[in-house]
Amino acid sequence: MTIEAILKADIQKAIQKNFDITVEDILLQPTKKEFEGFYTFVTFPLTKATRRAPAEIGQIIGAELEASSSVVDRCNVVQGFLNIGLRDTTWLELFGGIFSDADFGIAPANGKSVMVEFSSPNTNKPLHLGHLRNNFLGDSLSRILKANGYDVVKTCLVNDRGIHICKSMLAYRELGDGETPESSGIKGDHLAGKYYVKFDIEFKKQIAELVEKGMSPEEAAKKAPWILEAQQLLLLWEKGDAETVALWQKMNNWVYAGFNQTYKQIGVGFDKTYYESNTYLLGKDIIEEGLQKGVFYKKEDNSVWIDLTAEGLDEKLVLRGDGTSVYITQDLGTTELKFGDFHNDRYLWVVGNEQDYHFNVLFAILKRLERPYASGCYHISYGMVDLPSGKMKSREGTVVDADDLVSQMTQTAADRTQELGKIDDFEKEEATQLYHTLAMGALKYFLLKVDPKKRMLFNPEESIDFQGHTGPFIQYTYTRIRSIIRKAEQSGINIQLPASGYQLHQAERELIFTLSQFPLRVLAAGNEFAPSVVSFYAYELAKVYNQFYAEVSIFADPDPEAVKFRVALSKVVAETIHKALGLLGINVPERM
Repeated sequence: MTIEAILKADIQKAIQKNFDITVEDILLQPTKKEFEGFYTFVTFPLTKATRRAPAEIGQIIGAELEASSSVVDRCNVVQGFLNIGLRDTTWLELFGGIFSDADFGIAPANGKSVMVEFSSPNTNKPLHLGHLRNNFLGDSLSRILKANGYDVVKTCLVNDRGIHICKSMLAYRELGDGETPESSGIKGDHLAGKYYVKFDIEFKKQIAELVEKGMSPEEAAKKAPWILEAQQLLLLWEKGDAETVALWQKMNNWVYAGFNQTYKQIGVGFDKTYYESNTYLLGKDIIEEGLQKGVFYKKEDNSVWIDLTAEGLDEKLVLRGDGTSVYITQDLGTTELKFGDFHNDRYLWVVGNEQDYHFNVLFAILKRLERPYASGCYHISYGMVDLPSGKMKSREGTVVDADDLVSQMTQTAADRTQELGKIDDFEKEEATQLYHTLAMGALKYFLLKVDPKKRMLFNPEESIDFQGHTGPFIQYTYTRIRSIIRKAEQSGINIQLPASGYQLHQAERELIFTLSQFPLRVLAAGNEFAPSVVSFYAYELAKVYNQFYAEVSIFADPDPEAVKFRVALSKVVAETIHKALGLLGINVPERM
């Protein structure tokens, strides 16, 4: 039984004994830092049933706990808040359980599976900063859900067809002059992105020329030669025109090679990749099934619709009058395909919040169709990432490419580390690896520490700081502890638990309490689909450890029991930081 469970049971007994009432759910919360104690029980909800003042209730329950609880040391009451401290024997017993549990914080398999779909890039441009938030969220959620006992499948749906892809193809066909990644020295996805930007430049130029001739801007955007050619190219692709398909395959292969390099750099991978070119025709059979069931209806132009006003949505087109699919048609088919492939209990889509309405519609339709997986579908909506200079725009070439940002962050990490002058004995390869580890730690932590639902501003300089709420600060705390462990091992100090009579320092109690919260935070992060919960925990643990390090001596303490215990405590903190950062996809250096 956990400490929290014992405390709740003891509080329940105290309430029953002194007030002759039963409380269904005893709620405990961590005591605020400015007050003495570790757990707080709020007494305000008991005032009506007991006809007592909140503070009086707290005094009565507190006295009972001090007299009869096996784990409580002393209590104090602040208005209606009963703050509870634990005995040192309880803390030591709690730490002993953590110390001996190699899987501390990681739940056993629960027999359920979940699919996490993320990344979802387009093959007309490289991954950018917004994609990084998506990738890091999806990868971290996959790790957190696995830590919560789920069998996790990571998937990616690549948007490799459509008018936007044809725009890059057209610009390359007209302006490329046979340029390749090899001949240009440009990474394949960047090369495709280059021609996407070129299309936009020429397209705007053509619109301006038509406007000068008296055409309205709206009409010009529809009649510009290149947009008409791009539309023609899409028709040729859909008909399987050999020359068009060959160009499409060539450019997409360049992009895939580029994506793979980026994924390797950022430490992200997938169990299965789906391609829109293989799935865009799926879903039509589902529409026919829905028509027969009366879920959908046809209009006079033969288009197929669904009325979702009862769900607080509106009427939604699911198939055009000419029989061609829309995005929702494709997503219905792809979801059915994924269920057929894996039969997961849950399906998560990590997609930006501009698609909130789309997923509300998709899930509503799946429920109307009575799909067995409909209740297990979730949209992990996240806010956009802005820069100090403003919003990014792919067509105008004003995005921050993921590769460029990783390179910039790595160089900044190198500069900051060299300024500190602590790696003079590092081999070149070890130093290079350290810079990359710090850069990715800074980047991932900065993008994951913010609640996914919130729009955020990314500041590269702030993220790489070795102090404050950053990845490098937590990584540095880990390496500090690792140096302590190495020193202990070199000195022949046994890392072990102290005798039962050991008197704890307050900083040690704080550290054990913070450690004990790790499983709860991992569980909360999984339930809330929020890596930010683990991010904040990792920072909190590092901060509490640094306070401990400042307040107590480890090796200079005259008591050998204290030395052994503090090394053991430090070791578990390092292991827990390693696990917490691992759930964020962040590596830790052994020294820096």
